[in-house]
Amino acid sequence: MITLEYAYAFAGLVFAAYAALRVRDGRIWNGVFWALVAAMFLLGSHVSDRANGVIALALLLLGGSGLLARGHRDTTDRASRVASAGRRGNALFLPALIVPATAVAGTLIAKEITVSGQPIIDPKQATVISLAIGVAIAWAATAIWLRPPVLAPLEEGRRLMDTVSWAAILPQTLAALGAVFALAGVGRAVSTLATDTIPLTQPVVAVAVYCVGMALFTIIMGNAFAAFPVMTAAIGLPLVVHKFGGSPAIMSAIGMLSGFCGTLMTPMAANFNIVPAALLDLDRNAVIRAQIPTALLLLLANTFLMYVLVFRFNAHGS
Repeated sequence: MITLEYAYAFAGLVFAAYAALRVRDGRIWNGVFWALVAAMFLLGSHVSDRANGVIALALLLLGGSGLLARGHRDTTDRASRVASAGRRGNALFLPALIVPATAVAGTLIAKEITVSGQPIIDPKQATVISLAIGVAIAWAATAIWLRPPVLAPLEEGRRLMDTVSWAAILPQTLAALGAVFALAGVGRAVSTLATDTIPLTQPVVAVAVYCVGMALFTIIMGNAFAAFPVMTAAIGLPLVVHKFGGSPAIMSAIGMLSGFCGTLMTPMAANFNIVPAALLDLDRNAVIRAQIPTALLLLLANTFLMYVLVFRFNAHGS
């Protein structure tokens, strides 16, 4: 059976290749950074939590040190790339579509296929494993079709990752931080602080605090999935659901949408706001400034929708 460990090993080997290429180019610190990322994928399940924590701290220190540099090594000349794009046109996007298609197929179909009574893919991790398989298939298909230099896929991947730099691993780091906050009881602390300072005696106030709190915690943590367990444990479940009888399904759905409003307003959501600016050589905060008005209007709309829907539908048993 193909388990998540195989997907981790595949990712780890790719990052190890990036590290080797950067060391070859004389960018030692970049090489060390990607080697540490590779170590987490390859060894994370086999070493202690303390060892993983040391690696994470090393990544944090190195990412914030300013030692990581961009590097460019052309794998083909510009004339060849322009000629290839002219011949193939939009068909060049087909390999990229292999990845989501494989992920969907694996989620819906592959996990049901068994050999000797055992599924070929771990059903609990079918989507992530299928995503990794899709990347491998797209890689192979592109190499066969375009016949680039042998190291071109790794060189281009390395170039992209160096352009994005430490922000590439920020979403995963922040999502893990949300789980740590939940286990540490941050939700209870926020609940105590909110109830001591805000008169949460009316449903509308509880809804407003929950929605705005989701946005604010997402701004701080950079990830609505990280903010969700904290704010739901602090305000959503004890007040909106249990005290005032709101629908947990509607609370969760609109609460996440409120968190996404915070995503639009924070540099911590690097994959949305910092990475595109870096790739397009824009002002770092240009994307955020353009999104703030829309984010505030959406947050107001989400708060209104939750107040209108969360209690009404639950009252009718829906």
